Parts: sequence; C-alpha cells; structure tokens
Amino acid sequence: MTRAFARDLLFELVKSESLRRHCHSISLVMEAYARKYGEDEEQWSVAGMLHDADYEAFPEKHPRVIVEKLRTLGEEEIAHAISAHYTKWNIPHKSLLDKALLACDELTGFIIACCQIRPDGVDSLTSRSVIKKLKQKGFAAKVDRDEIYKGIALLEVEMKDHIDFIIEVLKRHKKELEI
Repeated sequence: MTRAFARDLLFELVKSESLRRHCHSISLVMEAYARKYGEDEEQWSVAGMLHDADYEAFPEKHPRVIVEKLRTLGEEEIAHAISAHYTKWNIPHKSLLDKALLACDELTGFIIACCQIRPDGVDSLTSRSVIKKLKQKGFAAKVDRDEIYKGIALLEVEMKDHIDFIIEVLKRHKKELEI
C-alpha cells in the first residue's frame, strides 16, 4: 500500500483536522524509525497514518474496521500492528513494527501536547521537560502513561533517547504539523 492510497483512505474516514494531524505525526515518526532500523519506510509510514483511521467514525469498533479493511487489501503486517497498538487489547507484539507503533502513538501525542503550551512550540522542547510533564497527572490527563512506559519497554529503548528521537522528527516537520 502506498502512502498516497493510505492518505486518501484516512481522509475518507477522518474529518477531524486534529485526528488527521495526529495520524500524520505518527506516520512521520514511524517513517523515521523505519529508516533508523533499516525497515520498509512506506509500510511503517502507512501503519502510523492509518492506526486511528476508524476511531472517529467507529469509536466502539476501533480498530477492527480499519484492521479488516487492511486485511482485505492484503496488508496483514500493517493490520496486525494496528490491532496491537494498545496493550489492553491483548494482541501479541510479534514484530518490530508492532512494538514501534505502540511505542510511538501515545508518546508522540503527548509530546505534541507539550509543544502546544510552549511559546516557541517544539523549538526548545527537551526530553527532560517531557519527562517532567509525564509525572504531572493533570497534564494531558487522557494520555495513558502506562501505555507509554509499556511501549518503551517493548521497543527496548531508553526513554530519554526515544523522546529525543521523536522531538527531532517533529522539529523537522514543525511547519506542516503546526507545532
């Protein structure tokens, strides 16, 4: 599946600009991680782009609608990664793609929330600041911190390094993400 096809599918299913931006940001981070790990950049980008594609239209069925659509298109690896991007669904994390999507989803959203309260957005954001905000339960309270910690553990990365990596990706794309 190409990024262009995935983007069209995302825009067909998602009308909310904020959810589209979230999916796009995860797509960019996943693409960068694929490059780092020597994996398929297009596949990882598509997984990030479509991981929440059915959330707005079918919240009670999320992620089953997009997973089934991907399976009918022959995209089993992407479908599995999306079906496993929340640990409480009890889907095993078999591949690096599965683990990376889990590790990037909540944390990237949280980092963007950190950017939104800063006068200069992402420009001066540090991992230290993000870690400090993670400890404040009232900040971005809907973000599941447990999922962030489980994702980092599954991906087997250091929290600081993972946060720094995501921040650098977001900095490179700050204009298109409006952060």
